[in-house]
Amino acid sequence: MKRITALLSIIISVHCLYAASPAAATYNSIQCEGSAMPYPTPKESASYPDSLTPVMINHVGRHGARYPSSASRPLAMKRALQHADSLGTITPLGRELLAVTENVITRSNGKWGALDSLGMAEQRGIAARMFANYPNLFANGKVSALSSFAPRCIMSMYSFTHQLARMNNRLEIFTSSGRQNSPLMRPFDIDQDYIDYRNDKPYDDVLKSYIAETAPVAPVKRVLGEGYPLDEEHMRDLAITEYGLLAGLSAMGYDVDVLKFLTIDEYNSLWSCNNLRQYLERTANTISTVPADIAADLLMNLINTTDEVAERRSDTRVMLRFGHAETLMPLLSLMHIPGCYYMTNYFDTVDSHWRNFYVVPMASNLQIILFRAKSGRLYARFDLNEVPVTLIPGNDSVYIPWSTARQYLRRCLPAHMQI
Repeated sequence: MKRITALLSIIISVHCLYAASPAAATYNSIQCEGSAMPYPTPKESASYPDSLTPVMINHVGRHGARYPSSASRPLAMKRALQHADSLGTITPLGRELLAVTENVITRSNGKWGALDSLGMAEQRGIAARMFANYPNLFANGKVSALSSFAPRCIMSMYSFTHQLARMNNRLEIFTSSGRQNSPLMRPFDIDQDYIDYRNDKPYDDVLKSYIAETAPVAPVKRVLGEGYPLDEEHMRDLAITEYGLLAGLSAMGYDVDVLKFLTIDEYNSLWSCNNLRQYLERTANTISTVPADIAADLLMNLINTTDEVAERRSDTRVMLRFGHAETLMPLLSLMHIPGCYYMTNYFDTVDSHWRNFYVVPMASNLQIILFRAKSGRLYARFDLNEVPVTLIPGNDSVYIPWSTARQYLRRCLPAHMQI
């Protein structure tokens, strides 16, 4: 693998991986839904000084809330619960979980991975706020939108652009979807270095050690019964499966009290295992930078398309892109956005510094807003989930001269692209 950097010659021994007790951070039950958490609508819109005029918005977003991406988790949980039933070990709580699992399967049949009504509403809400906050960009402007080939991303794009058209039906909106957009929206499918990284899993020992140390088996015993014939390693795996099933219920609009099945401490512990897996698989880390480097083409596209408007070579005022959590995690890590990039050899600290519910909730998005000052100078603001964030370490301003921001972003690119 050409671009794997800082690869550990031997996976760090387990006693070196932990600086504190695992899952030390405590988050609420909504946050513990992790990357399946529905979009956290901002309480108020970010304002900007009267001295600045919006010139362009460059938007990269994840699809909205959806049904479970596949039947694998609910079917695995259903098989275990039915087996416990046949053995006579299943508990009353297990029967309740079996009913929930069967409901998930019934509701999702024919809709696995599809955008649901909540996901459509999330995209409409982001679009409506964008229109209200930057009305001049939609007065006579052009809107360009593209998405990955995944139906939930295409539907997210159409929900978003449909809302814009409802607010101004004179807009010129150009949309594109399909595999031709994969280099930007799904590089994890086609980047060979990343495919090698996922296949080789140089992080596997780290992740397995953390799960062995952290994942509780009590939630599984509580539903399958004490006499269920399963060793602890497989019980931990099944507990993570149970977590994935329960954490995704809100996103599909299924209202269940998850804390009936998990204590808040167990929820946190299982979330932290899922959180660490996403961190190691999808962001730059001390084992490899490949997971972030795959977003280089997307970052370069953001730089170039912003430049085209800044230099008056394009009249497209709004550019929209719709992809996946796996699109945004690498991009935000590559850009070193605060809270989205974290380097450590102490992997039990990840849950305090990189939190998937902050980085990629459903419909998560990065917006680069370009402004022109009265002097003619251009400034950029970077919003994560519609909240302004700082970009350059040591610089607390959220309004940065575009020339400075561009220079910084180019330095974030892999070395072979900085020539």
